[in-house]
Amino acid sequence: MTLVERSLRFLLCSRLADMVSSLPEALRRTLAWDRGCEMTRWRGFADATGFEVYFCDPRSPWQRGTNENTSGLLRQFFPKGTDFSRVGDGEAARARDLLNGRPRKTLGWRTPAEELARMLTESGATAV
Repeated sequence: MTLVERSLRFLLCSRLADMVSSLPEALRRTLAWDRGCEMTRWRGFADATGFEVYFCDPRSPWQRGTNENTSGLLRQFFPKGTDFSRVGDGEAARARDLLNGRPRKTLGWRTPAEELARMLTESGATAV
């Protein structure tokens, strides 16, 4: 599972329960999910975590532009069709860390990791 914070471009990728339990309160707001069959239990997730879950319109990937772009970047590490049951946590963490340390034009050539640190400092929250 991947989560991308839209304004910071910060990527989390791991098993969902591990991912959301590590999020600071400043990042616990809303999620926009795909309409795939893997999301059928979204209501239980929302009830358990307090997240507001939204779904984009069918066949409208532009409504999730940041996530679609990040998925493209992840394909540099894991080509389309990769069996993620065979991808270890360490391998996923390596890709995540490389992408979070990659400068982005949209962030003024700062990295998502730098932007997250700045936002957490400003909000008084603790790190992910």
